[in-house]
Amino acid sequence: MTALDPSGPPSATESAAEVVAGGGSVGAAGALDVSVGKIRREQLHQLVRSKTFIVGAVILLWWIVCAIFGTSFVPFGATATNILNTNLAPSASHWFGTNNVGEDILSRVIVGSRDILEIAPLATLLGTVIGTTLGLVQGYLRGAIDMIIGRIVDAALSLPIVIVAFIFVVAVGPSTITLILVIGFVFSLIIARTVRTAVLQERELDYLAAARLRDESALHVMFIEILPNVLGPIIVEFTVRLGYAIFTIATLSFLGFGVQLPTPDWGADVAQNYGYLAAGYWWETLFPALAIASLIIAINLIGDAIEAVLIQ
Repeated sequence: MTALDPSGPPSATESAAEVVAGGGSVGAAGALDVSVGKIRREQLHQLVRSKTFIVGAVILLWWIVCAIFGTSFVPFGATATNILNTNLAPSASHWFGTNNVGEDILSRVIVGSRDILEIAPLATLLGTVIGTTLGLVQGYLRGAIDMIIGRIVDAALSLPIVIVAFIFVVAVGPSTITLILVIGFVFSLIIARTVRTAVLQERELDYLAAARLRDESALHVMFIEILPNVLGPIIVEFTVRLGYAIFTIATLSFLGFGVQLPTPDWGADVAQNYGYLAAGYWWETLFPALAIASLIIAINLIGDAIEAVLIQ
């Protein structure tokens, strides 16, 4: 493969195979490793200089700090009620106001980040691991396995994601473990499609032909040869699905099948206070909704920046 080969840059395995076949020295493979490392450092440098990435990372970091340390710096207890301070508008003493039972909304918004930032990443990670495995198997082995998994994916995705997750949660019952497993399973099917497409593009390249000539096992080819070359799409898909996971969790909580009150939760707080909008208590719904939106936007900004760097 030459530098002008339209099939893309060679992997380390492909180049090493060419060096051995041509009687070249081991130094060529070492030079390639240095080149790959240099490219990755340049990509990382471009990423940290991206304004889009910086803005998204700052917002995400703020919510991570809130999730980990929020209970130590909130002005009031997140579940502390005060019937004498119900439905208070934002003021110096209650920056985001209070709700219908006198709970401080700022405290609930800060502490409410904990569960959503615990469930969403774990569910997305689970979905990514399962989806990547399924996609590798589908794309490389093809045949009956590809057809069977493909039909299952098509059937599961014939309904909107939130509806599928809702059906499973209703059947099993809401809990943290249930949300992680259900959302992870649903997202794994979508991620499998993306990975399968990427694997199909890699499947006929020379470095895989060399691996097959060496009689490498299917597992070795999929996870050692192919996986490193499709990490880009997987990383982008992870960030995209993380944003969708946050939205799905908030939606399920809004419908009453996510994190249960009185535990602080953005989606549940929106649902609880939504009926008070007509009475003019807009702050009770606005601030939890803005928290959901800001976190999703932050994840999308980070995902866009990563994708822009990887496709260059």
